[in-house]
Amino acid sequence: MNDRIEDLWGPRTPFAPGEQWPTRVDQHLADGLSDDDVQRWVQSASVLHSNGDALDIAVAGDRIVGVRGRAGDRVNRGRVDVKDLYGWQAGSSPDRLTRPLVREDGRLVEATWDTAMNRIVERSRLLLDEQGPSAIGFYTSGQLFLEEYYTLAVIAHGAIGTDHVDGNTRLCTATAAEALKASFASDGQPGSYTDIDHADTIALYGHNIAETQSVTWMRILDRLAGPNPPAIVCVDPRSTAVARRATVHLAPMPGTNVALMNGLLHQIIANGWVDREYIDSYTVGFDDLCRVVADYPPEHVSAVCGVPVEDIRHAARLLGTAERLMSTVLQGFYQSNQATAAAVGVNNIHLVRGMLGRPGCGLLQMNGQPTAENTRECGADGDLAGFRNWENDAHVSELAELWNIDKDRLPHENPPTHAMEIFRLAEEGTVRMLWISATNPAVSLPELARIRAILERDDLFVIAQDMFPNETTELADVVLPAAGWGEKTGTFTNADRTVHLSEKAVEPPGEARPDLTIFLDYARRMNFSDRDGNPLPPWTDAEGAFDAWRDCSAGRPCDYSGMSYELLRTRGGVQWPCTADSPDGTERLYADGRFWSAADYCESFGKDLVTGDPLDAEDYRALNPDSRALIKAVPHLPPPEVPSADYPFALITGRTVYHFHTRTKTGRAPELEQAAPEAWVEVNATDAARHGVHTGDVVEIASPRSAITATVRVGGIRPGVLFVPFHYGYWDADEDSGHHRAANELTITDWDAASKQPIFKMGAASLTLRAPG
Repeated sequence: MNDRIEDLWGPRTPFAPGEQWPTRVDQHLADGLSDDDVQRWVQSASVLHSNGDALDIAVAGDRIVGVRGRAGDRVNRGRVDVKDLYGWQAGSSPDRLTRPLVREDGRLVEATWDTAMNRIVERSRLLLDEQGPSAIGFYTSGQLFLEEYYTLAVIAHGAIGTDHVDGNTRLCTATAAEALKASFASDGQPGSYTDIDHADTIALYGHNIAETQSVTWMRILDRLAGPNPPAIVCVDPRSTAVARRATVHLAPMPGTNVALMNGLLHQIIANGWVDREYIDSYTVGFDDLCRVVADYPPEHVSAVCGVPVEDIRHAARLLGTAERLMSTVLQGFYQSNQATAAAVGVNNIHLVRGMLGRPGCGLLQMNGQPTAENTRECGADGDLAGFRNWENDAHVSELAELWNIDKDRLPHENPPTHAMEIFRLAEEGTVRMLWISATNPAVSLPELARIRAILERDDLFVIAQDMFPNETTELADVVLPAAGWGEKTGTFTNADRTVHLSEKAVEPPGEARPDLTIFLDYARRMNFSDRDGNPLPPWTDAEGAFDAWRDCSAGRPCDYSGMSYELLRTRGGVQWPCTADSPDGTERLYADGRFWSAADYCESFGKDLVTGDPLDAEDYRALNPDSRALIKAVPHLPPPEVPSADYPFALITGRTVYHFHTRTKTGRAPELEQAAPEAWVEVNATDAARHGVHTGDVVEIASPRSAITATVRVGGIRPGVLFVPFHYGYWDADEDSGHHRAANELTITDWDAASKQPIFKMGAASLTLRAPG
């Protein structure tokens, strides 16, 4: 096989519009092994990004020895992302956590499971007696299985009664959910990856798909290599691989995305590139949109965003005249100023053009992690399970009946507590126990000095549940060793609603346990029970949890009632809704112009996109009496921090193709770590010359909060902007040297008003040479 570290997307398999994407099976086995050495192949899917690629795990001698893509799967047709191709090696890293750890005299020491769990139970009972459910918070991941999230939601919401539940999906996908709720009154991605196969125009907004979902980029590359290729519109301040293949590349100044979207919509409306029949039949709010975007002609938008007028006109023409338009959105919008409003602007283009529900007319508000969709479905992000509306009394009662508990046990008087608020409550001493599972907030959250200080508080009891030691486990009071991918069974759902089953391939090392087992053990030790005295949750294994979830999801937008483990084993990926009426799943939503937006059914009544204030039921009924899609728009507002004389650059953070989040896994895969071992800063060539720096130089990047050092890469980023990947902490660096490399030392504590997603892509920074390369 070719070297995929260098050849990231592999060879092309061109295809024409409307044809099926050809198969290409990628595979990587441990050195010296061949197919003949593999004793069995076990079904799974990708765990190091949100694409949902179907994989088979190679097993020999009771250990994982490689992976291959599954040729027949609808998502990847056999291809494998570079992180998954090599990242499986992390599971056998010698520094796996294999026994529980507890803090004694300031040090973490090995302990038995009984000792560790009893400490958690004793602290839980003490806090519940002293303060009640508000003392306990849970901060989870986008990398566990659906069954584990649902179990956690039942324990946190139903058994304990806390609304302090969220995941690191707040950092990557909260705006996707909020934008979908704003436009359609419910979560759920309307489009399908197969829309790439039909589209004549593909627009990527703040989405470096070539690195974040590289298999989907392979699909686009194969369309570009075939006959009648699609036009590409790219919105990104960096000159990425996507930008270099784009028909038109818009590189706005960070923090100006709403102005850009308003400008594009201004041109689409002014030129009459709208579907009036669709607008009049299926939407509300078009007149308000026209009023807002009237103030955003190309010349004004050019001045605000720093984008040439002709490029704005060109992009609008492509978007406005496309016969089959597909759009994707990711962190460049989600983690920036006015995140939800910008993402809703993309929804607005599809609504005014009637581009929903038909092949090639896909809209994907993307996810950043493999199971981010499941946190939202199951209520592990704070919302109610099954896309139920926490403001709808009937929905709360329905969920209480499903769990056989009194309705008053379910917190629903206030909006769910988002992650940044959970940490603020811990900072002020209200949240006094924080259970962190499968995430590393000591590297991934903004303004890290503050986050470390919170986790180190004497009055905060921190539980860290993970596969490996990291910056967060180092600060915990109890560390629980967790089983990883391939060491447990469960399902997960990708960004186009495709559900895959991942089977257990090998035993976890030492005493490590599946997250589901840990959560259920806690529930049993706490004697959680329903109103009939039965254990809560009642299930004992993954399949039991999945069957309970099927019942919970039945009749809701994310309906799994027609799925089973057996169906997923035989069919591979299946898209929800999957019901008795649609047993093969549902490829696209809203094909008939019917939305999940009826007031009695919808997941959300929406929020004010500027203030974040929720609408109440009465206001929503008046706004949308006919259960239509909602067109919303707001003016551009300046970001909370802008460049200044002392900090002349706009700083954005992001990812590299070789690593996932804080490198907990990918940093332990030799090929991936060797490909990107250190943090760097990308600098525009003009800016580099002005500051006297060159590729390979070591520089200090400072913000009003802190400073880090990194190596310069002079590249195609727009002038006035610096880019630093956020993956790097201090765990495997020399912390005492003063060589800080975590980008989030620099980022601000601020978030989008509607989605509560932190703003990682809008801050001010300076650049200073420290050592020539």
